[in-house]
Amino acid sequence: MTCFHLCSGLSQAVKNVEQVWLRCAEGSVEWLYPAGALRLTLSPRLPWSAMVPGESSRSPVSACIKPDQHWGGAQLYLERDGVLELLVGDETSETPGPAHVRCFSAMPGERTALFLQATPHQDISRRIAAFRYELRGDWMAQPSVNTDPIGSEGACRPCNNTEILMAVCTSDFVVRGNIRSVETDSNLKAAVIKVSATRVYRQKFALFPESGRLTRSGEIRTPLQCGVRPGAGSFLFTGRVHFGEAWLGCAPRYKDFLKAYEQAKQSLMIPCTLVND
Repeated sequence: MTCFHLCSGLSQAVKNVEQVWLRCAEGSVEWLYPAGALRLTLSPRLPWSAMVPGESSRSPVSACIKPDQHWGGAQLYLERDGVLELLVGDETSETPGPAHVRCFSAMPGERTALFLQATPHQDISRRIAAFRYELRGDWMAQPSVNTDPIGSEGACRPCNNTEILMAVCTSDFVVRGNIRSVETDSNLKAAVIKVSATRVYRQKFALFPESGRLTRSGEIRTPLQCGVRPGAGSFLFTGRVHFGEAWLGCAPRYKDFLKAYEQAKQSLMIPCTLVND
């Protein structure tokens, strides 16, 4: 479920702090004409233990913030145990820049909040502090403020058979296809894999739309340091959707996936079924 929160500083006293509850796992916030402050409490209507199948209810949950490119008029902080950590500065601040995704993690039951504080400006008519947020239980961000967890250490490690089978069950997209080319996104420091999809088993949003008669194509991103190169053959691509973009998880060759899948099926150890060709 995606939520949209619209706030306005025009109806808010300069010294007041307005309380806002973010009850969705993902959404966006727009604060028009920032004045005073907003305290945004993260309280999604989801059971923490259900966010990561098979994991303990004490597993950390990660949150990521992506400011709008025209961010201005406020500073965004992470509030934890009465301590504020700067996530996004005003447009006149030196660091951190609003163009970067910022992430943090919290344990279930831990009281964390986002604190938006307006910065003094004579003209607030063109100031808008807007950002998107996502809460997930399957990213491994550090307990303190960090960069995007999708690009964190360990993202390039090959998946074992158990991880591949679980990825098929839990990923936002599961696609069989071929690599057409690999390009570089210098802004995100990511490799962009151009994929021709021969079979789309699952996709969140239209990640792989029809590009012609009986053909589908799409893009999947992965950290640049993984060194992905074009390769021949058919692959099974799985992964997560992060702020509307597909990011790679496990991507075995299709023949290797079939071998692991059939072995697990025969031993009755398969976590879920996948309709094969």
